[in-house]
Amino acid sequence: MEIIHKYFKDLSQTQIEQFEKLQGLYQDWNLKINVVSRKDIDELYLRHVLHSLAIAKVVQFKAGSKVLDVGTGGGFPGIPLAILFPETQFHLVDSIGKKIKVVDDVVEGLGLENVETTNGRVEELKDTYDFIVSRAVAQMETFVRWTKGRISKKQNHDLKNGILYLKGGDLSEELKLYTSATIYDLPDYFEEAFYETKKVVHLAMKFKG
Repeated sequence: MEIIHKYFKDLSQTQIEQFEKLQGLYQDWNLKINVVSRKDIDELYLRHVLHSLAIAKVVQFKAGSKVLDVGTGGGFPGIPLAILFPETQFHLVDSIGKKIKVVDDVVEGLGLENVETTNGRVEELKDTYDFIVSRAVAQMETFVRWTKGRISKKQNHDLKNGILYLKGGDLSEELKLYTSATIYDLPDYFEEAFYETKKVVHLAMKFKG
């Protein structure tokens, strides 16, 4: 937890308690199914929780806004962001049922009231969202195709509505079709070596008419 306090100093008591509960909830589930890789569970806050919260260094989600987490897996980045932004609505989607079961259990254990989950594919959704977040579940071109039509045209933030993607490594090839993408290097925000090559990519959606 110290690493969360280091970079997010204005947490409420409720938020602190919710973040503290994450370790136990994921450890319990990891005994049943491998939600988080075994080597990562001991570094849950560094490798998963803080990594998810990197998106909050790029944009502060406003009250009443809607965020979709595609391929959430065990609930990252959606659950840490839902703790940090209790007034924002989060919709966590994954095609693997047992992962959504874990997410539902963690959400219940934390008492989060701003999270909805769906076991299914993003292409089946009908709603629209201010932002779509994810942790590198596919190449950007594939991800853009999956999420087509899911981004709201109504702007609520200074940062344009679109995709916020947590990626690592050299992205020049993957992003060559997306010259308007903005890359935020995580070492600008976090000093730990784990973040050396990690980034948040913001791809604003363009609307016709």
